[in-house]
Amino acid sequence: MKKILVPRGPSQYTSTVGGSAPDENPEGEKDMKIVCLLGSPRSNGNGSVLAGRFCETAEKLGARVETYTLNKLHFRGCQACMACKTSLDKCILQDDLAPVLETIRDADVLVLTTPVYFADLSAQLKAFIDRMYSYLVPNFYNHPRPSRLAPGKKLVFIQTQGQPSEKLFADIFPRNEAFFKWHGFRENYLIRGCGVRSPEDILGKEEVLKEAEEVARKVMG
Repeated sequence: MKKILVPRGPSQYTSTVGGSAPDENPEGEKDMKIVCLLGSPRSNGNGSVLAGRFCETAEKLGARVETYTLNKLHFRGCQACMACKTSLDKCILQDDLAPVLETIRDADVLVLTTPVYFADLSAQLKAFIDRMYSYLVPNFYNHPRPSRLAPGKKLVFIQTQGQPSEKLFADIFPRNEAFFKWHGFRENYLIRGCGVRSPEDILGKEEVLKEAEEVARKVMG
């Protein structure tokens, strides 16, 4: 079925399948909101393909998907101004990332994609994660519920890399997962595509594409 992207504000899209409205669920599947953030500067990179396979599978099971390409948004990283800890309960910056941070508040699932650049996250995704600092309450370091986000969200982390060895860069997800656990993410999944450089390389990794579909079914289950 054809996938249609319906604009909903600057740089924001709600993905639907077959042209049906985002809130239609004729077969009665589980209604779940998924926010997908593409962290690569390449709009059609390997991570985007994997995210697309995940999201299309979830949509068929009744999910509503909002997809954002971080590289197309105009936003700054955390300014260390501490406004979110002293005078506001959200980030003070009013840029393209502000509505993204807001829509994540009522999402059930957050999907993040990143290529591996210099043994770490892309700059685009790192800047987003830094802005998630605004979700933490002022005394988060000793508070029983450190995040302003409702607990119980699910995380799907999609990591692609040119290096074929899975042993290399295996530390990226565990290091960052710790921050998401602060925010109450408990059911977290990692999908890795290794040995992929050109955007079409992931299409030759059928086992990884099937893994993206299987994770979608688990998340929706």
